Amino acid sequence: MEKKIENIKKDINNYLSQSKNIKEEWIEDNHPIDIAEALSELEASEINNFTKLIETEDLADIFEESEKELQIDILKCKSSQEIIEIFSHMAADDITDILGLLPIQKRKKLLRHMKQDDALVVKNLLGYDKESAGGIMTTEYLLLNKNLTTTEALKKLKNIAPDTEIIDTIFISDDNKKLVGSVDLRDILSSDDNKILEELMDDNIVKVTADVDQEIVAQQVAKYDLTVIPVINNSGILIGIITVDDIIDVIEAENTEDLYKMHGVDEEESSDATLMQSVQSRLPWMFINLATAFLATFTVAIFEDVISQVVALAAAMPIVAGMGGNAGTQTLSIVIRGIALGEIDFKDNWKLLFKEAMVGIINGAATGLVTGLILYLMYGNYYLGLIIFLAMILNLLIAGMFGFLIPLSLQSLGIDPALASAIFLTTVTDVFGFFVFLGLAKTFLIYLI
Repeated sequence: MEKKIENIKKDINNYLSQSKNIKEEWIEDNHPIDIAEALSELEASEINNFTKLIETEDLADIFEESEKELQIDILKCKSSQEIIEIFSHMAADDITDILGLLPIQKRKKLLRHMKQDDALVVKNLLGYDKESAGGIMTTEYLLLNKNLTTTEALKKLKNIAPDTEIIDTIFISDDNKKLVGSVDLRDILSSDDNKILEELMDDNIVKVTADVDQEIVAQQVAKYDLTVIPVINNSGILIGIITVDDIIDVIEAENTEDLYKMHGVDEEESSDATLMQSVQSRLPWMFINLATAFLATFTVAIFEDVISQVVALAAAMPIVAGMGGNAGTQTLSIVIRGIALGEIDFKDNWKLLFKEAMVGIINGAATGLVTGLILYLMYGNYYLGLIIFLAMILNLLIAGMFGFLIPLSLQSLGIDPALASAIFLTTVTDVFGFFVFLGLAKTFLIYLI
């Protein structure tokens, strides 16, 4: 793939050096997303010159597949009229996403230059939260009345299909324009000419309202194995559709956001962020981690007299805390994923809590036994091995239970589990790990000296 991108960059540089218009054959031979990736590695001036050598319709295809940084670079070098021409080859939902990146004055100026009908559609889409069903839907869909025959339906499809995003699923409305079902194009083509659409349609249709969060929409699409999901208003009238390609983007965005949050990084930070942007994004979380680290330090300080008498404890206690952190993170990952998919909640999953507790006990016993044997061989003290064996069981039990309870508790309080779970979990496993291990050591101190 990297070689392909490099070849595209070479081709682009050849076109730029000769100031020759891009051949249509070259466009057809290279996917727009590959061209966009190659362009993103060029200088702004080179991107500007490239856009002058390509047909507007082809540029629109590349523009749709570009990352937002490249989109902004292209918009900067285009006049309002040139931008409107690019928009004329794009879907309304994609235009809405791009306008959302622009300053309000620039956005208003472009809307004034657009056709009135197109501008109205985009304005309506801009009114929705960008992470809601309304914010990611497209208004380009097929909607037919339930009383049409298949012959009448096909005639209408020939006229309106070119302006829609998908044609394999047709939505059906009643006489009051309410969504009542859907039918596959295949069923229309394979049915008798005078068959009524109401007889063909599936009325058990999965739908969402415009204010539903995009993550819930993605869950519905995955659960019911859909390629498209309709969006309705409060009156049950179809106002848009969300296609599977948009859902893939949502899943990628949500996963990226959760991954960044779990590690204390702002989701807006990218690999090409400036030094100060990266520092400002990460430093607050570093201070929070520092504060929680002091809790573990205070716990250790309580047992200073024990550690001073048995130096081997200082070498062994990070093992207990580290293993507890790893075990808790495993549980945490499973639970956060389950919450994201709508599979886990606070009420109905106590069996899973019991299972995670048992996993902690078994894994703690297994790893504790190995660790205890190694420490016994290193220091020749049976009780040191026994202490770390018991401490490992208890800390991994605690890690499993808190790895389950922390994200669910945060969710019930309205806090994003991915945002703060890892910090609380690390604190719990460190504090309890040190306390349990050193507490047992103090109990058995006479056998360790």
